[in-house]
Order: sequence, then C-alpha cells, then structure tokens
Amino acid sequence: MKKQDLPQDESNLKSANMTEVLYVTDENDNYTTANSTGWDAKKAALDESMELIHERIEEAKQNVANNTASPIAYFMELNKMDLGVLASYVGMWQWRVKRHFKPKIFKTLSETALKKYADAFGISVDELKNFNGK
Repeated sequence: MKKQDLPQDESNLKSANMTEVLYVTDENDNYTTANSTGWDAKKAALDESMELIHERIEEAKQNVANNTASPIAYFMELNKMDLGVLASYVGMWQWRVKRHFKPKIFKTLSETALKKYADAFGISVDELKNFNGK
C-alpha cells in the first residue's frame, strides 16, 4: 500500500489518541512505516470484539450477583484475562484458579491468596471480597 493511500478512518484507536504503525511504500517504492488511526474494516472487527468482551463482563457480573460465580471470575473478565493468564499472575495451577470461581470455595480463601488475586487485578482485598455484582 502506498503511503498516501493509507486509510485514516475514525476508530477506537483515534478516540484513545493512539495510532497503529503499518508498513507502506513511499514515492520511491521503498518500504517504510506510517501511522494510521484505522480503517473501516478494522473498526468493525474491533467494535465487534469489544461488544463481545462487554457481554462477557456483564454475564460474569450477573453470575456474581446470582451467587453462581465468585468475584474472581468477574475481575478476570473485566481485566481481559483468561484462565491461563490469571493463573500465571497469581502463581497457581489453572485448575486451582478455576476452583476459586466457586463462591463457596472463594469464601474460604486465605488472605494471602486473596492478596495475590487483588494485586493481579489492581484492586484492594476489600474490594475483591465485598464485590457482590451490583
């Protein structure tokens, strides 16, 4: 793609004052880099991805409110983590983290375990313990 043809459509990148670096060709057909705020196809894909993420966050929040999941599941979704990422942040096996998604098990966690989760989410232990989905 020629540098002058690089799209600069409105996207989530522009609203966050960010750009994406892409390889383009200059007027001498040499490869170089240029910044783009996005283009329509990419905007559509990003918007759909963000919508799915927001749906997952709301579902996790509702599960906490219904007492079918612990706050760990909600904060994991809110921080755009998956089970593997969260497990590596807290230094536990994935099966153990998944077990902590159960409200009954969550209530028995030690302060040390809760502190690991709170640190991974960037919140206090009190915020984690007292989040009820509402």
